[in-house]
Amino acid sequence: MASTVNSPSVLTSLPIPCFQTSLLTFKKKQLLRFASKRVVSCRADNGEQNNADSSPSVDRFDRRDMLLGLGSLYGASSLVGDRFALASPVAPDWLRGCTVATAMDGDKPGKSVQCCPPSNTKIIDFELPRVRKIRHRPAAHLVDCNYVYKFELAMEKMKALPDDDPRSFKQQAKIHCAYCNEAYFQTRPPHDDPNQKLKIHFSWLFFPFHRMYLYFFERILGDLIDDPDFVMPFWNWDSPCGMAMPEMYVEPCSVLYDKLRDINHKPPNLVDLNDGLGANELKEQGIIFGNLSKTDQIRSNLCLMYRQMVSNGNKPTSFHGKKYRAGCRFVTDDECIPEPGGGTIENGAHIAVHKFVGAKRPPYNEDMGNFYSAGRDPLFYAHHANVDRMWNIWRTLPGKDRRDFRDRDWLNSSFLFYDEKKNLVRAKVRQFLDTEKLGYGYQKVDIPWLESKPTPRWPRRGQIKGGQVHGLRAETKKINVFPLVLDKLVRVKVPRPKRSMTKLGEDGDDDDVEEEEEVLVIQNIQVDRNASVKFDVNINTEDDETPIRPEDSEFAGSFTNIPHGMDHADSKLNTSLSLAMSELLKDLDVKDGEDIEVTLVPRQGAGLVSIGNIKIDYIRE
Repeated sequence: MASTVNSPSVLTSLPIPCFQTSLLTFKKKQLLRFASKRVVSCRADNGEQNNADSSPSVDRFDRRDMLLGLGSLYGASSLVGDRFALASPVAPDWLRGCTVATAMDGDKPGKSVQCCPPSNTKIIDFELPRVRKIRHRPAAHLVDCNYVYKFELAMEKMKALPDDDPRSFKQQAKIHCAYCNEAYFQTRPPHDDPNQKLKIHFSWLFFPFHRMYLYFFERILGDLIDDPDFVMPFWNWDSPCGMAMPEMYVEPCSVLYDKLRDINHKPPNLVDLNDGLGANELKEQGIIFGNLSKTDQIRSNLCLMYRQMVSNGNKPTSFHGKKYRAGCRFVTDDECIPEPGGGTIENGAHIAVHKFVGAKRPPYNEDMGNFYSAGRDPLFYAHHANVDRMWNIWRTLPGKDRRDFRDRDWLNSSFLFYDEKKNLVRAKVRQFLDTEKLGYGYQKVDIPWLESKPTPRWPRRGQIKGGQVHGLRAETKKINVFPLVLDKLVRVKVPRPKRSMTKLGEDGDDDDVEEEEEVLVIQNIQVDRNASVKFDVNINTEDDETPIRPEDSEFAGSFTNIPHGMDHADSKLNTSLSLAMSELLKDLDVKDGEDIEVTLVPRQGAGLVSIGNIKIDYIRE
């Protein structure tokens, strides 16, 4: 039985030929159980895809959690002088209500968007379902016609619901708009900014929020067709056989079709997980890499996935994103800055797919190209199902630090959704860590990026083919002064500090030090929230004759942004980018104590980004 809390009124694909590659050896712990194969198969069985078999003990309850759960209703904000004495989980302020979101046109006022859900006076606390069996979400390119029929029927019924029904497709699409385009205030904002908006992206809230969102969306679909075992598909864009838009979504007569997509990126075109842009867009920006062959594009995508999932994502903060707490003394307090920094997948493949699908129609680039409208495209949910699958896979990869946060502020962060019975349900992060407890998993498919480790460019220099970064090389220069506007290719010499001896373990040995990850931190990245921006980060590149690509070890990662803001004074995104470098530096044979040269390459929106500083840090979480 669910418990209730009374509250004041709430304002509330086409087949793609597989290819044969030379795969590098990747040491895996037993949990993975992947057979090393040189040929990638398009077939899959109905087994579950990489659910971690353990999770932190999240069912414990203490008095501190109870007191803070009442905080938004009974005014406990006066108790937050010491945010470490009482927890500060993030939650939307349902008492103050939901405001109108705004899609901006650069720095000009844009159009107002009503994203708020229907009002309700009762909130039900979510309880885990009784799981009879594990339902496996299928790869979209592998489903049969019977599945497509059932899926289209469910979507047709959802779209046929009245617009004011919280289960309708229109209202479900608004959920992403409201949470991700700043329609909600924080329950417990910083004392110096009582109007601080709730932010989902660029923080540790990204993965759990979207998992919850898809879970309730899926339950509604199943209920509409009287099938409690129904599951949504995932777009398998991390594997060669699934890198094109799935076939079921591109038929114009289908309820799964969305006319606001980039027509140049329909199948058989493969997604570019590095850019999300096609060759035409790159040429318009003066960046020409040459037209990659299908094999080269696949290789690039797989190496990028290896970088984001394996080498760059080996710590919780690297993968999930940085910590973001509520109830701070000041908005600038450590770990309380809105949008402190996204994780590897959020900032990489996730945004690249949004850009790849969204129509190139400035200023808003609907649907997938703007967070306010992304939920209007049925393909959004298949995309985020694969993002969610990445979380499951990440927990099974080698390394003892590939675990979810145990921080109560993360575990107790909560969001509200309407379920299949029109109940307004409050769900906490701690309840959504293990998908088996939620009753679902993922169809087992090959994961070729596990063995697609990038290699240093210099041994292959004579073999490299491709275009040049026109208009950038002539302006390249070394800069050691911050802040700087990234309107040209910039190189910066960055010193590498010694590991602090104060970080030794309590027993005095250096075991803890060995587990630290060396991280490149690009601080105070400022850009208009409604600007489409991307820049790459390369390490120790020796020339500009050929562009660095994800298959090169010198490629450290990228920063990306797509529109997701409101019409208010705080329209600037101020965030950071952290890139794990320990494996990269080893591959490049950089010795301890040697400084590195960091190259920033603007790829989209040159001149729209400023950088506050670049440094190296060591992290253990």
